[in-house]
Amino acid sequence: MTTRPAPPPSVPASVPIHPRAHAPARAPAAQRRDARATRARILEAARRELARDPDSRLEDIAAAAGVARRTVYVHFAGRAALVEGLASEAAEAIRLAVTGTSAATADAAADLARCVLTMWPVGDRYRTLIRLARGHDLLPARADELLAPARDLITAVLTHGGRQGVFQTTVPPAPLGRAVESQLLTLLDCVSRGIWSDDGTGAATAALIAAGVAPDTAAAKVAHVRGTGSPPSPF
Repeated sequence: MTTRPAPPPSVPASVPIHPRAHAPARAPAAQRRDARATRARILEAARRELARDPDSRLEDIAAAAGVARRTVYVHFAGRAALVEGLASEAAEAIRLAVTGTSAATADAAADLARCVLTMWPVGDRYRTLIRLARGHDLLPARADELLAPARDLITAVLTHGGRQGVFQTTVPPAPLGRAVESQLLTLLDCVSRGIWSDDGTGAATAALIAAGVAPDTAAAKVAHVRGTGSPPSPF
């Protein structure tokens, strides 16, 4: 006769039966931290991919970030929201750069050089937005809003330098500032297209020349500011 296995012992009704143990849920703070890290990784991938190809698809960006496309949609409703995420990052970086720029000194030419040298790395990092603004991904009004703090700073420096007699006054500070801004944006676009490379030295020198400083003086001023971080002594 075949022996049947004994039935399992009965469990009191008061003792809950769990088919398998579950790991404790992650704390909300850890979940938020993970979400922020994933969002930052997606934005970084978007910055790189859109710099490589402004027409990059969300699939390309997701692959570069190492996430599924649906994960991108968890953080961004679509391409427009992703571009706005980059724009918000750029706006904060510009604000911090402007805030960290030294107050006006007795040497307005050095002030302008320092301003451009401070802003150039920010522009270089987010230069893909320049090309996106020329399409339909970033509205002109939003681009103007992003550039406003830097524009106001450059205009103030040009105003100060005009009073010192350092900069040309044929063109008033506000439109002259716009001209310098356009020049810098064009140079950044040249970097994006691979037809120029600069660490900010050439851009700062060009800005000083556009403002009316003699080329040799402009080059020497930028070299001094880059080397010391402060304007040369007037004595």
